[in-house]
Amino acid sequence: MDKQYNPDGFIPKHGGYERLITYQKSEVIYDGTYYFCKKYFHPYDRTIDQMIQAARSGKQNIIEGSMASGTSKETEIKLTNVARASLEELLADYKDFLRTRKLIIWDKKHSYYPHLTKLLTTPDASYETYRKGIENPNPEVSANVMIGLINITSFLLAKQLKTLEKEFLLEGGLRERMSQARIDVRRKQK
Repeated sequence: MDKQYNPDGFIPKHGGYERLITYQKSEVIYDGTYYFCKKYFHPYDRTIDQMIQAARSGKQNIIEGSMASGTSKETEIKLTNVARASLEELLADYKDFLRTRKLIIWDKKHSYYPHLTKLLTTPDASYETYRKGIENPNPEVSANVMIGLINITSFLLAKQLKTLEKEFLLEGGLRERMSQARIDVRRKQK
């Protein structure tokens, strides 16, 4: 939901993270990681907590950055990058899972890769879109679907960061808006 404290003030609209594709995909990554960890790891394996927390951090930092954006573009940029870093950590965990079990990490030559690529670019995708792959009884399939989701989300977060950078350069930060708002109020008073 968009928030704005004062429509005529200097705090811009912020929030609305639910509409971000990066948030939507990170939610699927969190849910998929939760399922994957419960299915493929021993209940007392520390890896479960590590992976679930990395997935959660990816999702939650997108939320926090979006909500902080009204008063700090710097915080939004930093938290968006933290989300990306958390997902990269999770990506390494999935690759470690496959490598240590002598399973294949799919590349562009793999026969399932074209289907996965098409699936990953499905508009308005939800967990249901990926359920068959994530909950596949073959851990190689499940892990590779998760790797694909993380890769595309990380790519989209990199694009989001570039957009945030451009917005900052064009619009400035809170202090600039505050100063301009104060100048405008003074002009109106005269």
